[in-house]
Amino acid sequence: MDVSIGVMAYNEERNISYLLDALLNQKTKKINIEEIIIISSGSIDKTNNLVKNVSKKNKKIKLIIEKERTGKSHAINLFLKKAKNTVLVLESADTIPNRNTIENLCLPLLNKRIGMIGGKSIPKNRSYFFKKISEIIWRLHHEIAKQKPKFGEIIAFRNIINNIPQTAVDEEEIASIIKKKELKLIYEPEAIIYNKGPETIVDFIRQRRRIFCGHLKLKKRTGYSASTMNAYSLFKIVVKYLLNNPNKIVWILITFILEQISRLLGLIDFIRKKDYFIWKISKSTKQLSLGDE
Repeated sequence: MDVSIGVMAYNEERNISYLLDALLNQKTKKINIEEIIIISSGSIDKTNNLVKNVSKKNKKIKLIIEKERTGKSHAINLFLKKAKNTVLVLESADTIPNRNTIENLCLPLLNKRIGMIGGKSIPKNRSYFFKKISEIIWRLHHEIAKQKPKFGEIIAFRNIINNIPQTAVDEEEIASIIKKKELKLIYEPEAIIYNKGPETIVDFIRQRRRIFCGHLKLKKRTGYSASTMNAYSLFKIVVKYLLNNPNKIVWILITFILEQISRLLGLIDFIRKKDYFIWKISKSTKQLSLGDE
């Protein structure tokens, strides 16, 4: 099974080299990573030069440069046009995969009824406060995804999409399209990547409100709803998590309050028809790369 990997990057000099090294050194038996395409949109740091240096040593690496930042969905559409294989992977440029992540992510596609797979994110924040919050959020996402897949950070899917509309929630946008083609969406917890979330309250709320607003727009336009939008299911999972982790009640309450503030602001953004196709990057996610861990 030949695979094309797409990485959408904007000023990722702190992490891009570590990411490419991790992708080039994946352990694979049944899949072949034939190409890794980096779409660098408006990067003004060393991202492009770092990718070029790696591409000189390994022809799998292909760099496409957009002079201006036109939004992640536009960059994904460029990847969809350039990718030549039947299986595609999208991975966020600020993450690091385990050695066997890509194989674990793609193998389910050997089943022709499956159209898309989502992986598992594990946060690596340095700030103690936001490390605790990120751990709770991603743990809840993991529990939700086991019941109904939640997509973000890394996905694999069949190359049956020509393009996606402008969106702030591109992975779930792709999921909505795949689902309409009557293919299964699944979650693979063994496809692990490490990420680093915001480490200030301002950045946290900015990120969470953008995502919630994007989900509301996606639901209104397509009828597709991300698994985290089901309040009842989310409530049951939170209660179960709390019963199993009573010592974390304070952190759960703090996370709940911050999330509800973010969702309220996201709702206001949705009502005001605010666009998040090109969003402000959280500075705190750029301070330390995962490669520095």
